[in-house]
Amino acid sequence: MMRRCWLLLAFLLLQGCSALKLGYQQLPTLSYWWLDNYLSFSDAQTVKVKESLENLQRWHRQQELPLYAQLINRTALSSQGNIQAQDVCTLWSDGQARADRLVQEALRQTAPVVASLSPRQLSHLARHFDLKNEEWEKQWLRGSHEERLRRRMNSATERFSDFYGDLTPAQTGLLQNQMNQSEWTAEWGMQQRKRQQQDMLATLQKIQQKSLSTAQLEAELFAVWQRWFMPPQATEAAQAQGLRTQACLNLANFHNSTSAEQRQRAARRLRNYEGDLQDLMRP
Repeated sequence: MMRRCWLLLAFLLLQGCSALKLGYQQLPTLSYWWLDNYLSFSDAQTVKVKESLENLQRWHRQQELPLYAQLINRTALSSQGNIQAQDVCTLWSDGQARADRLVQEALRQTAPVVASLSPRQLSHLARHFDLKNEEWEKQWLRGSHEERLRRRMNSATERFSDFYGDLTPAQTGLLQNQMNQSEWTAEWGMQQRKRQQQDMLATLQKIQQKSLSTAQLEAELFAVWQRWFMPPQATEAAQAQGLRTQACLNLANFHNSTSAEQRQRAARRLRNYEGDLQDLMRP
């Protein structure tokens, strides 16, 4: 659940100028609608959730946006030359640190609401997870191996083209080769989705059944967030780390294949993001 909040924020921060500014201003409302769809809040909970989300945005604007702007500035500077896989992984780690802070503050703000969730609401959440899994399965698990790869390739090409501009045949071939060699599979993705969801539901049920202090509740849910990215089982954790390392290498190799014109386009996009954040930080 917290991961989805972060992804919503990340989505808004990676859109065009007007979408970012408008979306950020409306983020408490958008987040409320998204969460209510999963949990179906009571009237009393609605008041608390909306207040918490307003407070969270106020904190984020003051405390985190300056750090986001610094991170984007560093990325824009490094995008002008070749990069190493470790550079990408370092940026990922820095972004993860910002996500951790967001989740910690979100838990601090919403702990009273989480503690008040009913069995009915957890059942509603479980059903919603099932519906989302069906949608994910249709998108990524259906069809032959070749059809799945084609969908993933189309998605990757669209993302990179949007950022760097039109790709050359050699760059498209590089993406295809990276995808063919990737150890990620849709089966692995679905397995991890279900693990994460079951972990979340089990933790929320534990919170319902036990009388936890606010600090204990926040610690339990933050541990879920950490396990979301790094599975507790050693074999799965090693696989997750391997996929992350490979992703850093793939992105570095693709960036290093880009032309000066493509890098300038990427840098302009990043500078626009930075400018948008600077505007949002102004009173």
